[in-house]
Amino acid sequence: MNGRTVLITGANRGIGLEIGRQLGLLGFQVILTGRDHESGQLATDQLKAKSINAHWCSLDLCDPKSIQRAYFKVSQRIHRLDVLVNNGGVLVSESRSILNPAPEEDLLSVKTNALGSLWVTQYFMPLLKAGSRVIMISSGAGKFNNNTSTWAPHYRISKTLMNAITKQFHLSLKAKSIIINAVCPGWVRTQMGGQNATRSIEKGAETPVWLATEASPTINGKLLRDKQEIQW
Repeated sequence: MNGRTVLITGANRGIGLEIGRQLGLLGFQVILTGRDHESGQLATDQLKAKSINAHWCSLDLCDPKSIQRAYFKVSQRIHRLDVLVNNGGVLVSESRSILNPAPEEDLLSVKTNALGSLWVTQYFMPLLKAGSRVIMISSGAGKFNNNTSTWAPHYRISKTLMNAITKQFHLSLKAKSIIINAVCPGWVRTQMGGQNATRSIEKGAETPVWLATEASPTINGKLLRDKQEIQW
């Protein structure tokens, strides 16, 4: 796999950084992106200490101009992205009811968790070639099927939108032979998930890494958990 390149959003910690670590150890060139330059550079240095070919690029998912600047910077270094992982996300005011207005929180959730992934995929499209793979780190919380919880409604709505974006890209990318899937990593012990979560960061990264490397190209336009398709 030497020579392959992956770009990961929200990669200065958590699942994004772990995906970068695992793919880097498999020989990928890893481009980490996120808003916080200082923590991102520290994360990049961590990977470099493991002899991983890693680079940092600042990118704010809520700002299309920032995404465009990141694209121009990356496109000066590489001519192809083998894997794009849309991982960046936020969870704010998880106990707030859908009945209570908080427009700024809603916009932050939708922009970061869904529209940012849309914009990143659009702007970086010139680097995605036949055989490239796009992976959306979504959530089972965004499913319509058997979804009866009112927990974190703004987060759920944003992930439902992310799943819809995945399906729309799938329909348009088939002709380009570009593969796209969404992943529910489960409840993972990250800064977002907390230390009481049931899954390790390594487990959360397992299915995205598999989709980036070993999964059959016939797995396309799906929502997966633990390498198995689940209902949207």
